[in-house]
Amino acid sequence: MKIFRADYVFPVCADPIKNGVITVDDEGRIISVSNSHDAKDKSVEYLKGIICPGFVNTHCHLELSHLKDKIAPREGLINFIKNIQSVRNADVSVIADAAEKADKEMYDNGIVAVGDICNSNITIPVKAKSKIYYHSFSEVFSFQPARAQEVFDKALALSNEFKPGSSSITPHSPYSVSKELYRLIKQYCETGTNLLSIHNQESDEENKFFRYRLGGFLDLYDHFGIDISHFKSQARNSLQSIIPLLTNKQEVLLVHNTCTNLKDIYFIKRFDTKVHFCFCPGANLYIEDKLPKVELFIDQGFNITLGTDSLASNTKLCILNEMRLLQEKFPVLTTERLVQWATLNGAKYLGIVDEKGTIEEGKMPGLNLITGLDNLRITSATKVRRLI
Repeated sequence: MKIFRADYVFPVCADPIKNGVITVDDEGRIISVSNSHDAKDKSVEYLKGIICPGFVNTHCHLELSHLKDKIAPREGLINFIKNIQSVRNADVSVIADAAEKADKEMYDNGIVAVGDICNSNITIPVKAKSKIYYHSFSEVFSFQPARAQEVFDKALALSNEFKPGSSSITPHSPYSVSKELYRLIKQYCETGTNLLSIHNQESDEENKFFRYRLGGFLDLYDHFGIDISHFKSQARNSLQSIIPLLTNKQEVLLVHNTCTNLKDIYFIKRFDTKVHFCFCPGANLYIEDKLPKVELFIDQGFNITLGTDSLASNTKLCILNEMRLLQEKFPVLTTERLVQWATLNGAKYLGIVDEKGTIEEGKMPGLNLITGLDNLRITSATKVRRLI
């Protein structure tokens, strides 16, 4: 049994506890949470800072970890996609080794659960022995209607390879998945649990393509030899174009949202789609040097989560760093709110809230110590240390 006392405990399911005390058993299960202890009890470990639940990273690409420092930053999404495709292939052992190191990096940075995008089965052995909970998204790409069934079947087969671990199939983005493929995924979502995670509006070029059939995406399709003669301009943003194609039976995570506007948010509310949002500020700055208009999303009734994206588009896999970037740009975001986005909200989306996301009796959420705060604000000196 271990007992921790800190300046503050953020249970997340309740108000912060000043001088909070947490008792855990040898397996890391919470025995009790309180604001008092026996001052003479020398077994109590006093810690300066905040204790919070382990972090949940709802968007990562573990299999791209070998691409760290391989792609130049701030060249825009279209160049990033071209560069990814030109350098992503490598020896399986190189990819697996980098994935294993990235898994350890996330664990050391207090991450207890990850929503991971997959285009291959290379990361299966890493996840099988990891201390982190993973949900693996088998991602589908095809903007060509004639290939919809073929691509869907391959994605389903890949998803099954990750079982008995948690897995599902998901469309990559609005601009890389045909309506026919979206319909196949929607039909599949009627049959059982199938979490969706979709890259959304990372670039102004995406909305320009959907609204007017103009812009850099025309060059991108030409670069990869993709026939888009079937596509007609939608006269509305990409998000508004795909929302009617999505299921209302499953939880849907929209990731990045760099160019999502208030009209898009209101458009979502017209449907009964179970939408969550994920912000990945480190990757947004790395790729487009631009952040989402986060203020638009606050208090709109949506569950907001955080992600790191991959080491191809970020310098580190650290949720605390994502929190720091957001609070620097948007001072209205309190540390308490950011901790909720980084813990409980991610656990809700992944469906693991029974074990993760909050510090409550009987749960095993993992415990992080956040130090180096200034009046409970995150600074350049703020660090995270995993306690259990």
